Amino acid sequence: MNPYVLLVLLSSLGLGTTLTFASSHWLLAWMGLEINTLAIIPLMAQHHHPRAVEATTKYFLTQATAAALILFAGTTNAWISGTWDMTDMSNPLANAMIIVALALKIGLAPMHLWMPEVLQGLDLTTGLILSTWQKLAPLALIMQTAQNINPALLTALGLSSTLIGGWGGLNQTQLRKILAYSSIAHMGWMIIVLQYAPQLTLLALLTYILMTSAAFLTFKMFSTTKINSLATIWSKTPILSVTAALVLLSLAGLPPLTGFMPKWLILQELTKQDLPMTATIMALAALLGLYFYLRLCYSMTLTISPNTNNSAAPWRINSAQSSLPLALVTTSALTFLPITPAIMMLTT
Repeated sequence: MNPYVLLVLLSSLGLGTTLTFASSHWLLAWMGLEINTLAIIPLMAQHHHPRAVEATTKYFLTQATAAALILFAGTTNAWISGTWDMTDMSNPLANAMIIVALALKIGLAPMHLWMPEVLQGLDLTTGLILSTWQKLAPLALIMQTAQNINPALLTALGLSSTLIGGWGGLNQTQLRKILAYSSIAHMGWMIIVLQYAPQLTLLALLTYILMTSAAFLTFKMFSTTKINSLATIWSKTPILSVTAALVLLSLAGLPPLTGFMPKWLILQELTKQDLPMTATIMALAALLGLYFYLRLCYSMTLTISPNTNNSAAPWRINSAQSSLPLALVTTSALTFLPITPAIMMLTT
């Protein structure tokens, strides 16, 4: 892709998200989301492969449906209450439509079906943008309207997302689909605590972005998209394969890695709110995710020569990818747990 075109598209991504962040008017927020969607569409379709075109089409139709729902909900609320202000959502129907549309935007269950299919058709760099940056604007809107949303609806979305995100990843062999179900599960953790402690949602989002970026950049460095091709990694880059396994365990939420921090604090907050059953279900759902992350770690560390490997051996060429971003996000994804008290002081 022409670097000037790429610069315009990336600038538009930043502009759309910033516009949504800064707006308190539903029309401006909708415009920001549309700029965001239209900017990422060419990035998704830049590789003229049938799977990429199919994924781009699915993503466009899904996001257009969600945007139409948002516009319709904002118009309905303005018709009844006379204001386009996000914080003044007095109509229950408009509230329900807004949360359904934003859940569709970020891939919350049961509106998640597009996410694994779309991510599977993209290259790892665009998949990273879709899994991290594209979540920011809809989550900002959900946080601004959370006080008007039925708490039971948010709890149901969070529980279903963590369960389906864990359950859906069990049977996958494609790394991008596994990361898609991981994204769905992590979104569930963020949504369920939003009504009680929004700062924990931000903390969970930050750690999710760091860990997911580390996972995507690691797989990009390995040039791998399937589980069975992970078996050839150890003999080429043993240190990177160790850090990759630790990043995956951090995504699973195992101590003493960074991913344990948001899960621990969210479960603590749920028990403070007298929701022990909800906290128990969330903790059990995390075990489902742990299982498929352990499958990936097994493939990387235990399935090595002289065992039979069913994947074709890749050419041993040096990657052109810069290792500095990978080093920074990997270090963050592995070592932030000890500074949890300092982070909590900053967020409260």
